[in-house]
Amino acid sequence: ALAWQAGGKGHSAISQSCYHGPHDSLKGEKDAKQNGHEEAEPGEDGNDQEVIVIQDTGFTVKICAPGIEPFSLQVSPQEMVQEIHQVLMDREDTCHRTCFSLQLDGNVLDNFAELKTIEGLQEGSLLKVVEEPYTVREARIHVRHIRDLLKSLDPSDAFNGVDCNSLSFLSVFTEGDLGGMRQKHFLERNHCPPLQCLKVLTMSGWNPPPGNRKMHGDLMYLYVITVEDRHVSITASTRGFYLNQSTAYNFNPKPANPSFLSHSLVELLNQISPTFKKNFSALQKKRVQRHPFERIATPFQVYSWTAPQAEHAMDCVRAEDAYTSRLGYEEHIPGQTRDWNEELQTTRELPRKNLPERLLRERAIFKVHSDFTAAATRGAMAVIDGNVMAINPSEETKMQMFIWNNIFFSLGFDVRDHYKDFGGDVAAYVAPTNDLNGVRTYNAVDVEGLYTLGTVVVDYRGYRVTAQSIIPGILEREQEQSVIYGSIDFGKTVVSHPKYLELLEKTSRPLKIQKHKVLNDKNEEVELCSSVECKGIIGNDGRHYILDLLRTFPPDLNFLPVEGEEMPEECKKMGFPKQHRHKLCCLRQELVDAFVEHRYLLFMKLAALQLMQQKANKQESSAALENGASAENGAADGERPESEDGKLEDGVTGLDQVKELAETMASDDGAVDPKSREVIRNACKAVGSISDTSFDIRFNPDIFSPGVHFPESSKEEVQDQKQLLKDAAAFLLSCQIPGLVKDCLDHTVLPMDGATLAEAMHQRGINMRYLGKVINFISKTPGRAQLDHIFKIGISELITRSAKHIFKTYLQGVELSGLSAAISHFLNCFLSSFPNPIAHLPADELVSKKKNKKRKNRNLGNADNTAWASMTPQELWKNICSEAKNYFDFSLECENADQAAEMYNLQKITLLREISLKTGVQILLKEYNFDNRHKPTFTEEDILNIFPVVKHVNPKASDAFHFFQSGQAKVQQGFLKEGCELINEALNLFNNVYGAMHVEICACLRLLARLNYIMGDYSEALSNQQKAVLMSERVLGIEHPNTIQEYMHLALYCFANSQLSTALNLLYRARYLMLLVFGEDHPEMALLDNNIGLVLHGVMEYDLSLRFLENALAISSKYHGSKSLKVALSHHLVARVYESKAEFRSALQHEKEGYTIYKNQLGEHHEKTKESSEYLKYLTQQAVALQRTMNEIYKNGSNANIMPLKFTAPSMASVLEQLNIINGILFIPLSQKDLENLKAEVQRRQQLQESMKSGEQLEAEDKAVEEKEAEPSMPSAAIPLTQTAPPF
Repeated sequence: ALAWQAGGKGHSAISQSCYHGPHDSLKGEKDAKQNGHEEAEPGEDGNDQEVIVIQDTGFTVKICAPGIEPFSLQVSPQEMVQEIHQVLMDREDTCHRTCFSLQLDGNVLDNFAELKTIEGLQEGSLLKVVEEPYTVREARIHVRHIRDLLKSLDPSDAFNGVDCNSLSFLSVFTEGDLGGMRQKHFLERNHCPPLQCLKVLTMSGWNPPPGNRKMHGDLMYLYVITVEDRHVSITASTRGFYLNQSTAYNFNPKPANPSFLSHSLVELLNQISPTFKKNFSALQKKRVQRHPFERIATPFQVYSWTAPQAEHAMDCVRAEDAYTSRLGYEEHIPGQTRDWNEELQTTRELPRKNLPERLLRERAIFKVHSDFTAAATRGAMAVIDGNVMAINPSEETKMQMFIWNNIFFSLGFDVRDHYKDFGGDVAAYVAPTNDLNGVRTYNAVDVEGLYTLGTVVVDYRGYRVTAQSIIPGILEREQEQSVIYGSIDFGKTVVSHPKYLELLEKTSRPLKIQKHKVLNDKNEEVELCSSVECKGIIGNDGRHYILDLLRTFPPDLNFLPVEGEEMPEECKKMGFPKQHRHKLCCLRQELVDAFVEHRYLLFMKLAALQLMQQKANKQESSAALENGASAENGAADGERPESEDGKLEDGVTGLDQVKELAETMASDDGAVDPKSREVIRNACKAVGSISDTSFDIRFNPDIFSPGVHFPESSKEEVQDQKQLLKDAAAFLLSCQIPGLVKDCLDHTVLPMDGATLAEAMHQRGINMRYLGKVINFISKTPGRAQLDHIFKIGISELITRSAKHIFKTYLQGVELSGLSAAISHFLNCFLSSFPNPIAHLPADELVSKKKNKKRKNRNLGNADNTAWASMTPQELWKNICSEAKNYFDFSLECENADQAAEMYNLQKITLLREISLKTGVQILLKEYNFDNRHKPTFTEEDILNIFPVVKHVNPKASDAFHFFQSGQAKVQQGFLKEGCELINEALNLFNNVYGAMHVEICACLRLLARLNYIMGDYSEALSNQQKAVLMSERVLGIEHPNTIQEYMHLALYCFANSQLSTALNLLYRARYLMLLVFGEDHPEMALLDNNIGLVLHGVMEYDLSLRFLENALAISSKYHGSKSLKVALSHHLVARVYESKAEFRSALQHEKEGYTIYKNQLGEHHEKTKESSEYLKYLTQQAVALQRTMNEIYKNGSNANIMPLKFTAPSMASVLEQLNIINGILFIPLSQKDLENLKAEVQRRQQLQESMKSGEQLEAEDKAVEEKEAEPSMPSAAIPLTQTAPPF
């Protein structure tokens, strides 16, 4: 793994040394060697090849530490000495040391030196661990580290959402490790109470040491109560830790007798407390047994919306952190606070010519971003909690701005009427998220020389806070002087700058932004290449910054009624344009991209059509033009003129011709004959391209901006742009929404909760404000029942989002002391069946009358702080319904929670989960009775915490992602082995950039596990999938839909490794989570129940098995239609269980149903139909045999001679085979000839797709990988006769 220190100051990444875990398990499995795929990178210098070669040559050193046997350690030349320190601080036998140096032949090694730079360090060198004297800083680090070791198995940090800890429960269900070796630990683990090593470890009240004691080497004092109830005072001195003679009330710093001076606090405590000694070592054994993925920090904090009742224990470090308000991690960094802007920009400037450089750069960018997000989140909470002094304290609270830890914070209110024309406070609330999307986009384009601000948007306690890094020098200047590009007053005064135009020009093609001219207040033309609000400021560091990117994307005309503008038919049919609360609605980038792609296909078709017509009737060239005109009208309606596509082959050659033609025209104008040029020009005009020689669609983001004026000269251009925006708005309604619904019908998209539904909408460029339209569209769809699950998720998302909007303003009126009472009151009104919940105001004796008058203006909300207490369920639900109508244009028909639950078949627990996740509320983990009409569901004790909801930029690992995509493509073409190698490589690179924990690594591991499984390596599949599950739990959350699916995959691989009980445990866990997240009636539940039923069948629990399989059958019939092949399979599974129970009549009945479906869908001669009919014959024979035996018994009584009947329990292999089928894993035995045909077929299809699609960027990216595989090896060699096509 490459070295990871971030650039710039060189300290940003060291601050929390890159990994906190044992090396080998994390370094992307070192054995998956970095097998130089990089050679294929064109245009690289020769020297990076060496880098890659060096990476493989790790070596072993011997480590000699005091008090234990020497041991050997595998290291790599790229590592820093610092990392060996980390390993030693994590190992069971050396974890209690923090203050030591490593020495080679008596020379102290420099912590930040790379191993390869150290003279004399080689295979077999002996490194000595030498104890060093303490300083105050080292003593603090030591105490903090010991505290972390004592808390290492305690989940409280994960429940409290601190230090990037998060929950993981997999090991509870798999009984320790999945290797099957660790069964006995599991029993100890579950049934013993957590190990207590000490009652109290805290800083003493005698700190800091007085001067004369400082001169004796005292650094600080600790106070400890052991489990045996012994109270001791401990001095931390430069030489180590010893007992002194102080008591709680009497200071006597002299050493006690004996003083037990020890270099490490653990060694001291071991001597004075036998229980500590025993429990601490047991604790460390357990700690190192946990899977590394259970304890590594995640890159961004994940919050849990539930938590158990926890004892609040004394914790010296937590207490100290709270008072010293750790800004960054001061302990680790020289120079105290971090200059975030400098770090963020310096990492962007790192070189990126070749792979190692790019990895280093992306690693640094990612690390700084995750640190910045954590700091910004803490700062935003401090601001809202009132712990930060404003920089303009005299102004009213809403207008205040804050600086903390070199980050600038502003509140989402419309100060100084900045957004007056755009919707006031509502606009000021959405502007930060729009701006963040802009920052994301410009960061992704990554143009050298163009800089954006670090931006994080935090929603906390009803307020929205924007956190930004600070441009050097901006605070000393007035804004008017510093803006040299763009406008600070929405287009009245506009300025431009040639350098900015040059930089932004580079972004205009990928972002589809058109360069355009606007008029300033003096009626002069000013050229821009962004929206007018986008401001350019050159910082004191000479960098070109752009900020206020809230209108990077074109406006959404469906929600922006403009006087005198006529919208297309499709929009009017659906009731658009509609007045929205603010005028900042933009189209999403995904929509812009989809729209352009759609237009490109149209362009190719039009041109091909005309070329063919020219060929057909050269004499009537006029006809071609007329046809162009009619095609244009067709295009405006979003219909594609496909009628005269000729034969398919012809069409393809036509498209090829067009492609060729377009390319020649782009390169050299002279070579093309005027007729063909005419064709391209017509096609360009028809699809609204801005150039008439090539396809190029761009949007002008300033169209319909109030206050922006365009010069006369560009009148026509502006008209075209307006038309394009209308077409895009119509495209969203006529293509994207129906497309989404169709994908849901085909089950290619399977949302399980609000978040996954929102993701599916966003991927297609549909904003959440269209949710009401999507639900309406679903209710009018012919296969409505098959969309029940989507409808239900949509409604619950609509209700909880509307409730969230109300909750936001509700919370702003609550002061801190009433927070838990107010939140529980809101939840009671929202979800409880209790008709009139009463809010408990904080007791009067706590509210001093005098003080209140003075403090009125401190509260950000209205002056009346108790207005929230008067809310009733009727009023809240009335507001929810009107919010749903106003915002989403959807009519909810319910007056309270019970009606909603009944009418739309919702679960209150699911609504509780959704609202908690959206608002950051954390509630007590217990059974809630929502339906009790005699007392409210929630009390204020049930509200444990309120967390921030954080939006931030996610920097990407681009190279790793390309490898991953090429790997997926290879797998889909059937080259499993190559695919597997590429994905292993991707995993390596992901680990390099993101560290060990990340959503994308999770996807990588899941795919690897699946490939391992298909290629028959079950144990490897199990190990990779276990990592995927742990990671999904940690990074996405323990009940995220992805985690549920990961659990299902893991269960399958467990079964294949014949760990049946574990497989069942995992499936039950997945089912439980599914019930919580959605409820029973979901297509995914059918798959789950089929899995559970099959495993139960395998362990001969027939009756239970039937319950699950029959449930699955019912759900499949509903969602796939009773005639689908899935249902036929379901019938077959049920029949098999009846057969095992010897209930042949029921078995026959089900198998006949299945047979009928196969016959109708696939025909008599399909192998499935034949298999089914064979099985029917077999069942009939068994039934007849059974009947004979029964008759024999009736006739002859007890002396009947009975033929033994064959009742077979299913073999594991047959169960596994069925499991593979239902989980979509197919093994198809193929002959050599079949393989050849398959390959030819795959290639033919690819060519077809290629010609249809503009693969320009893709081709360039893939060449790197493709060259290496000029001659694809035959897949049959890789896998013994099983060629697969897994449906990923």
